[in-house]
Amino acid sequence: MQGKILWADDEIELLKPHILFLESKGYVVDSVNNGSEAVEKSNENAYDIIFLDENMPGISGLEALSRIKETKPYVPVVMITKSEEEHIMEEAIGSKIADYLIKPVNPNQILLSIKKNLDQSKLVSQKTNSNYQQEFRQLGMLLNGRLDAAEWCDLYNKLVFWELELEKIEDSGMREILDMQKKEANNLFARFIENNYEDWLNGVEESPQMIHTLMKDRIAPFIGKEKTFVLVIDNLRFDQWKVLQPIFTKYFSIESEDIVFSILPTATHYARNAFFAGLMPSEIEKKFPTLWKNEDDEGGKNMHEKDFLDANLKRLGKNVKWSYNKITNYDAGKKLSDNFNQLKENDVNYIVYNFVDMLSHARTEMEVIRELADDEAAYRSLTVSWFDHSPLHDIVKKIADSGAKLIITTDHGTIRVSNPVKIVGERNTNSNLRYKVGRGLSYNEKDVFRVANPQDAFLPKGKMSSEFVFAKEYDYFVYPNNYNHFVNYYGNTFQHGGISLEEVLIPFVVLNTKK
Repeated sequence: MQGKILWADDEIELLKPHILFLESKGYVVDSVNNGSEAVEKSNENAYDIIFLDENMPGISGLEALSRIKETKPYVPVVMITKSEEEHIMEEAIGSKIADYLIKPVNPNQILLSIKKNLDQSKLVSQKTNSNYQQEFRQLGMLLNGRLDAAEWCDLYNKLVFWELELEKIEDSGMREILDMQKKEANNLFARFIENNYEDWLNGVEESPQMIHTLMKDRIAPFIGKEKTFVLVIDNLRFDQWKVLQPIFTKYFSIESEDIVFSILPTATHYARNAFFAGLMPSEIEKKFPTLWKNEDDEGGKNMHEKDFLDANLKRLGKNVKWSYNKITNYDAGKKLSDNFNQLKENDVNYIVYNFVDMLSHARTEMEVIRELADDEAAYRSLTVSWFDHSPLHDIVKKIADSGAKLIITTDHGTIRVSNPVKIVGERNTNSNLRYKVGRGLSYNEKDVFRVANPQDAFLPKGKMSSEFVFAKEYDYFVYPNNYNHFVNYYGNTFQHGGISLEEVLIPFVVLNTKK
């Protein structure tokens, strides 16, 4: 049996050929000729789909629809009518009908509506799987080639697209294949970064768009020409932006959407300071020796973003009215939303919103969050749920109402780590799980990207003989002491600081208010 159907129409006898056609396709069809019987039958039986004529004697199709939805809210109901009056369509649609057909209907129209409502998930699953199988071969061929920076961005965009598409279907077989393909991509991407990163920074090869030049190259041209908001959502991965995108596009149209490169370490201390200063970390340390904090210095490492931004704007010749706002908790976000009118007079407003960063760390620390964000799909879902109910959503709507341009970016992404790698260091070695800086580090060289001379990667030299090492792909550093405890504690948590597609390739989106 394909499914059980209830069809209510006051001219049901004339529809006998349609019913016989559906029965020949394996459907069981119950028929009635008025709305009251339709409601009664619906209450007594479990139907997969109901067809309702809008104009029947006694209670109307719309009234029958309302009564059916009271007791069977999830059964799809298709409204059939002779009338094309707009108010009838609007009322039916507002009552959450599954489809709307205009008489006369033919059997194939009915069959299409049934398949759309009952078989859609299966048909979409089959089509999505088929399309990915074709794309899988193309992606595999790309991975076997020598990709440049732009091609890596394009490949990652495609991998994220398919991850989100395959997430929508019930069949998990193709998702497992995609996971394998992403692992291969991350392995090759880590090699690509190892081979090219220092050459980009030192001018040996042409650099892709990187975070420390975003202000000069991509943001400064707008400043002073139109009111602009720059929203830096800390830790926002490209896939998280893609699931948030439908909310933003309610209020904005997308002028451009790009993937750009963060810097190493992919950590707030380095990447976000570089973004605001328009300089690499070693250059910041040299230019602002009293403001830059090294790993072993006391105090917060991101306390002077506003100072760095001020100097950067002056260096860029932007003598404009601006503000810098850092939001680290709900109350601060609510306060900024309540005082939004104070921002409207500025030429450019910078808003750093830390919640996604707090969310990723909270997943490590809090058992409830760990359960809510058990995998990538759940992590994305939790991001959307948070944003939908956050003060940031209100702020975004107010930006849209003000008519300003909105630029969205981040400082780095995160990756869900799964493979522990042993490392030994001195007692004062930094605690980050994805990169280490210090003297006398002991590790397997195959496991890390090593920067023996920090100056080569424009990183602060710190103590004599200090080196930086970065975890790759899905690895995370663990000390031999209490090894099993830390493996279990940090396994499958979201971390950042190392080299992966998810951490390095970040969104940069320019949005215009819808007119």
